[in-house]
Amino acid sequence: MVQILDATLREGEQTPGVHFDRHIKLQIAKLLDEIGIDFIEAGHPMVTQEIYDAVYLLAHQKLKATVAAHSRSVKKDVDLALECGVQFIGIFYCVSDERLTDVFKKDLSVAIGQISEVIHYAKDKKPDLIIRYTPEDTVRSQFENVLDASAAAVEAGADIISVADTTGYMIPGTERSMYDFIKRLRDGLNRKGLTPKLAVHCHNDRGLAVANALDAYRAGVDIIDVTVQGLGERAGLVDMGQLLSVLTADFGEKRWNLKKLNELYGLVSRHSNIPVPANFPVTGKNAFTHCAGVHTHAASIDPMHYESLTPQLVGRERHFSLDHMSGLASVKYALDLAGMDKLEEDIIIEVLNVVKIIGQRGRTVELEELPEIVEMLHKRPQ
Repeated sequence: MVQILDATLREGEQTPGVHFDRHIKLQIAKLLDEIGIDFIEAGHPMVTQEIYDAVYLLAHQKLKATVAAHSRSVKKDVDLALECGVQFIGIFYCVSDERLTDVFKKDLSVAIGQISEVIHYAKDKKPDLIIRYTPEDTVRSQFENVLDASAAAVEAGADIISVADTTGYMIPGTERSMYDFIKRLRDGLNRKGLTPKLAVHCHNDRGLAVANALDAYRAGVDIIDVTVQGLGERAGLVDMGQLLSVLTADFGEKRWNLKKLNELYGLVSRHSNIPVPANFPVTGKNAFTHCAGVHTHAASIDPMHYESLTPQLVGRERHFSLDHMSGLASVKYALDLAGMDKLEEDIIIEVLNVVKIIGQRGRTVELEELPEIVEMLHKRPQ
């Protein structure tokens, strides 16, 4: 059974221009909890006093979810996170040869020593603390470096190793497969007698974050990181709504209250000032809207002719758009919904013509407009 970590309040705020006020973070956290998210990453307390206060606030709520804080591999970061009262700390440190040489100016053994020391320190201060270690840019780092650092982290007390595709580098079905990487890392740790949980943190730079997360899921990963709307650095992360819908509909993971997604996405969209794209899968305005005449005709008979996910799964409704692409069947269906199922055929054809003219102006006709259109046609000069 896979667990979900939502990073909207931490990574989501790394989206340029995005900041959530503390009371909004509380609202978001409560909705995440109602959906059934396992871990809520509340922020990095070292960054600002405001973030510290928000992490503290969320850590002291009576949530079913485990509240997590982000931390560099530095003791003062750990101290601040523990002051906030979190139950989970995510510690990160890159171990690629290039980053160690160019940025940190230290060799691998020194880096591993620092990682181990900080994890020991955190576990000594709070023995029941859940600790995740992330080798930043995991998948582009030398594998032996990742394996050695991960093994040392687990031996020091880390419970979770997170595989970070920090640049959205992985591609399913290639030699850069997340499925293969998860399998290889688990096997390598198991050979050392170590059995931590494995997590995956997929960025969306190539538009493959959800695909890579599913690749990891198929490989047996224990935790997947997501955000609402896929918010995050650059092109963001795995979109929660898309991933949870697929896991529910196609993999039998029926643990989440997906009917809360619409409310959550509306809240996050309003306060991030980032609209949910109309064509966004699952949560976009048009996700369950049928437009072309052939589509609406078939879907009005049996929606599964042109749907593979039902809107009811996520608390949405099916809609039929009326515009220049509409056909007679879709207009008849809309008129039936509007309680006008007794109209003569010639009037229905004229309604269709009006709908097409309006559609050519770049606007859809709403259901509540139909009575006025019909009345207009009845009262036109003879």
